[in-house]
Amino acid sequence: MSVLERSALADSPLADLHAIAGELGIDGFRRLRKDDLIDAIVARQGGGAESGARRGGDADEGERPKRRRGGRNRNRDRDRDRDRDRDEAADERREREPRGGKGGKSDKGENGNGKGKGPKEGEVVSGVVELLGNGSGFVRLDPPEASDGDVYVSAAQVRRCELVDGDEVSGPVRAPRRSERYPSLVRVDTINGKPADEAGSEGAKFDDLAAAYPSERFALGAEDDATVKAIEWLTPFGRGSRVSIVGGPRAGKTEALRRIGEHLAKLDGIELSVVLTGARPEEIGEWKAGPVDVAAALTLAASADAQSQALERAIDNGKRIAARGGDAVVLVDSLDGLHPAAARKALAAARNLADAGSLTVIATAEEQLGGETTVVVLDAEVAATGRFPALDLLASGTLRPELLIGESGAKAIAAVRAEAA
Repeated sequence: MSVLERSALADSPLADLHAIAGELGIDGFRRLRKDDLIDAIVARQGGGAESGARRGGDADEGERPKRRRGGRNRNRDRDRDRDRDRDEAADERREREPRGGKGGKSDKGENGNGKGKGPKEGEVVSGVVELLGNGSGFVRLDPPEASDGDVYVSAAQVRRCELVDGDEVSGPVRAPRRSERYPSLVRVDTINGKPADEAGSEGAKFDDLAAAYPSERFALGAEDDATVKAIEWLTPFGRGSRVSIVGGPRAGKTEALRRIGEHLAKLDGIELSVVLTGARPEEIGEWKAGPVDVAAALTLAASADAQSQALERAIDNGKRIAARGGDAVVLVDSLDGLHPAAARKALAAARNLADAGSLTVIATAEEQLGGETTVVVLDAEVAATGRFPALDLLASGTLRPELLIGESGAKAIAAVRAEAA
């Protein structure tokens, strides 16, 4: 842990100070007032010299601390208490945060401490992982809804097994201890049907894998849809593409994305999901009635932080699929309400992995972000007249289209663009 300045500690909420104190092994920290707690943290971070000065001692430099009786057991108990205190602090933060998409449903059991209808000691459970912002998570036994039987997964287990949202895991649980609120997963036995040891050693991480330009076009077969047909043939995209559908208000971006999603849903071999960030409530209803799985749906009332986190979870899930050899497609409507850095990070994640699968991101936005392999620009003025496709061909384009549709196809696009100039 890096050394924290007193000013930074003073600005931190009490729950965070408790978590830090737990990490440092400070005894009885929950009974201390905030100022005294900060003093204790600073003293503990300062090392032996500062601690000795605060105790008023001029201890001999070579003097060894006395070994306490039962030291090994004490250390083990202290580590266990420290982990419990850290989890409690995280629980306190979670209680203050609304649970988006869960209707405020609590993760507690019937009696409020996780000891209601949850699994019994030693019982083996299986479910789907849902990660929290602090790095820990829950195994949802009845996904995607929270239930009384859900099992807590520590951040250490998440890191060790490289778990991401959507992983299906199984393992034995233990009942809550002392002041713990939830049953906890003792260990992860399987991940997505494979032994945890095998799943964790399947290959390199997504960001470490080499990427190549998209070379396998999505054949949407949109013969009866003028807009999608024009996008498919004049601005082609494929597995691993970074696609922006750009245009002003009422240019038809959302409708174009929804139609593309309907055609992608007919294709075999891809994991397709949509993330709605800053969407109109009516649009959310339309998406949920369609064939595409809605991974997250936040209205324009949601904060930029909540929208960014929802998109990041979906992108992480797509990365996992791609790193393990699958092909994932994430549709995003839209990038406009996100933090600029979060929007760029999500779009930049799309790539065609040379020795694995692919992650494709197709997102709507009012302006290009940069770095796209395909840009689809819609003309709001043309759309307002009811003329479709409302594609601004000169402003649109695909990088290295010959890899997707061959040299003759690329020349045909160039000829059409020349005529439109």
